[in-house]
Amino acid sequence: MNYLKLTFDKLEVGEINDLVAHESCGAISLFVGTTRDNFDGKTVVLLEYEAYEAMALKTMNQICEELRARWPDIKHIGIHHRLGTVPVKEASVVIAVSSPHRKSSLEAVHFAIDELKKSVPVWKKEQYADGEGCSEWKENKECSWSKSHRDNHIL
Repeated sequence: MNYLKLTFDKLEVGEINDLVAHESCGAISLFVGTTRDNFDGKTVVLLEYEAYEAMALKTMNQICEELRARWPDIKHIGIHHRLGTVPVKEASVVIAVSSPHRKSSLEAVHFAIDELKKSVPVWKKEQYADGEGCSEWKENKECSWSKSHRDNHIL
């Protein structure tokens, strides 16, 4: 089962852990991405996320399909992404994968966050402390549509 969610509510790690748990699985691997308080020497006070929601969910589902193709023993996958305002230390994304053994779930979680950053249409705006520069929308450099990706790859 895939548990996909885009939400303006605070993400709960325990919730996604419980969703992917299964009696046949001896491993649940989690990735929790949080808002840090700095970027490029500036003090970050919060992040704001926006998404093209229908496309984001479709792409998240495609990531799940790819995970299942690469690691067929995976039982459940959860990908929850926060939208709106995310203060420092709070989770903006949580990915959980259950499998009978740890190797598959650990590898799948790593692959999932990399693919999510590359392909899911979610954008963030960093809000800086007063006097430390203008807030700015950021694109993931891994995204195929980002300028930094285009500058470093032949299309």
